Amino acid sequence: MSAASDGSDYLFTGSRDGRLKRWALGVDRATCLATFESHVDWVNDAVLVGDSTLVSCSSDTTLKTWNALSFGTCTRTLRQHSDYVTCLAAAEKNNNTVASGGLGGEVFIWDIEAALAPSKCNDAMVDESSNGINGSGNLLPLTSLRTINSSDNMSMHTTQTQGYVPISAKGHKDSVYALTMNESGTILVSGGTEKVVRVWDARSGSKTLKLRGHTDNIRALLLDSSGRYCLSGSSDSMIRLWDIGQQRCVHSYAVHTDSVWALASTPTFSHVYSGGRDFSLYLTDLQTRESSLLCTGEHPILQLALHDDSIWVASTDSSVHRWPAEGCDPQKIFQRGNSFLAGNLSFSRARVSPEGSTPVPVYKEPTLTILGTPAIVQHEVLSNKRHVLTKDASGSVKLWEITKGIVVEDYGKVSFEEKKEELFEMVSIPAWFTVDTRLGSLSVHLDTPQCFSAEMYSADLNIVGKPEDDKVNLARETLKGLLAHWLRKRKQRMGSPAPANGELLSGKETASRSSTHSRIEVDGSSENDAMVYPPFEFSVTSPPSIITEGTHGGPWRKKITDLDGTKDEKDFPWWCLDCVLNNRLPPRENTKCSFYLQPCEGSSVQILTQGKLSAPRILRIHKVVNYVIEKMVLDKPLDSLSAEGSIAPGLTGSQSQHQAVGDGSFRSGFQPWQKLRPSIEILCYNQVLSPEMSLATVRAYVWKKSDDLVLNYRLVQGR
Repeated sequence: MSAASDGSDYLFTGSRDGRLKRWALGVDRATCLATFESHVDWVNDAVLVGDSTLVSCSSDTTLKTWNALSFGTCTRTLRQHSDYVTCLAAAEKNNNTVASGGLGGEVFIWDIEAALAPSKCNDAMVDESSNGINGSGNLLPLTSLRTINSSDNMSMHTTQTQGYVPISAKGHKDSVYALTMNESGTILVSGGTEKVVRVWDARSGSKTLKLRGHTDNIRALLLDSSGRYCLSGSSDSMIRLWDIGQQRCVHSYAVHTDSVWALASTPTFSHVYSGGRDFSLYLTDLQTRESSLLCTGEHPILQLALHDDSIWVASTDSSVHRWPAEGCDPQKIFQRGNSFLAGNLSFSRARVSPEGSTPVPVYKEPTLTILGTPAIVQHEVLSNKRHVLTKDASGSVKLWEITKGIVVEDYGKVSFEEKKEELFEMVSIPAWFTVDTRLGSLSVHLDTPQCFSAEMYSADLNIVGKPEDDKVNLARETLKGLLAHWLRKRKQRMGSPAPANGELLSGKETASRSSTHSRIEVDGSSENDAMVYPPFEFSVTSPPSIITEGTHGGPWRKKITDLDGTKDEKDFPWWCLDCVLNNRLPPRENTKCSFYLQPCEGSSVQILTQGKLSAPRILRIHKVVNYVIEKMVLDKPLDSLSAEGSIAPGLTGSQSQHQAVGDGSFRSGFQPWQKLRPSIEILCYNQVLSPEMSLATVRAYVWKKSDDLVLNYRLVQGR
């Protein structure tokens, strides 16, 4: 919570989707003014330093600093942690001091002014972006570009070894989940899975003392302005008040029935608001022990922010709620009745209530709600490998088109399993991407060379103006769509058209990397056109984001419309640039399907073909039919076919042992005397195959064996 210089009040929120937002607060509404997008994993905490610097921490192991009043400018990425960064603490009157804690027992104390100071050593840590606001009702997909088993792999746990280095507070043997500092930034208190409250000299990082009493993980901490009194909330359901000067616990408050995860106090430190795993928000008078249940929700409470007479509550749900809190005069809450005296014993449910009953919430409804987008909790990649079915936390089922990054169908609250069965298609296409939803949104991962394994005919994609038998590489066209804005910006910057087909990227680095792959393929079918076909057009009003491994300081994330065609180029994976700029694809396996073509048992029809045949996996059965007919009637009129369907003597054909069945069989059409086509059926395991089935589909759903596919053909009489 921050009061801006223009008199406006702002609320900053962070989410598991890796983004932060700034909200302008009105009496009856909250307006999103900016989205801060750079983290590549959950945002776990955020603090304000001074009037205009926002510091956030994430499970991506980084801290990031932002211009809080900008439209999303990240000013620095700070890398020192080796694991998730779980919590932050700031000194209110010392605008430069911030502490960070995380898994592995790491605690660092940062001088933000020094960390932000320009330095050649720190150039690699700068990460500037300007992001717009996402007004979409769907969680936008993320595309991750990764290189597997290559020199481009970057460790997520990089250590900053040059430039500014923060103070390390060493002593925790296990994970840290809570931090707090006094106003002047001289005292730091930490807690975590060791069940011990540790006190540090924040100026040196030296240990001062330990406070023992909790029996489980410490999840929340607060210090009063002087640094004498400390409040702690724990997974043991207890809140404890410590006198640091006396080095002892002076009060224990048993108000919750489960873990305490969040604390907020009045400015005078006389009352504490607490929330946690029991979905409940309580107000407790620290002196009299009187407590009142303010409200209950449907989700565990993660964070609290007191603002005048209201309190903002963030939970594991994606929405944020504002509740009345009477922060200026908390006694008004107790005057409403329904209060109880907090016990001092860990729960049996140790409460002393005047009525002797379970407390009744003072408030039934929040005064304002900032609605979030429900997180995706279930997903299934469909067999066509272009659509993903998802279900969100509200039960809504949606169909996403991966190559466009949009929702194409919203089915509402229906059965996920039934809809999945309904959408099943008997098609076999290689898995060219992977999906996860750990950020609550749809994250699509493209890994080389696997991502280039899937192809479709342009006719199957309904691409107008492109020969129907042209093969379209799904990953290549998706990358072109994702980077269309970047390519336009790059072209404008360079003042020249895109490189010609097969032209090498400038610079020795990409050339040397490419040379390590002896079978790099130039995709000539697309003639290196820069056109983005409709099935691969991404939205510019609600654009997806790209996360990729950087070569200058770890992974980075940007909306596709924020790529400016300049410094980002060196941080794209080389294989991605080689594909988009040079039209070159890495070596791919299993793009062909080998099979034998034999007459059905008892059939008198024969074609002059022997040995193993080879064709693209995506070849349709009707092409095989064409091939059989071509071999039957080549150079001879159809009346040379006997009544029994046997081939007349004198017809010749290829006798090669391994022949290719091409995409273009009969592309030029029949001779005039060939227009009366014989009717041929193709079978596998005595099952007549649909002309629209591909060889890959037959192999996957009918043949179901690892050895070479065997197809049979027969002439159908009377058609």
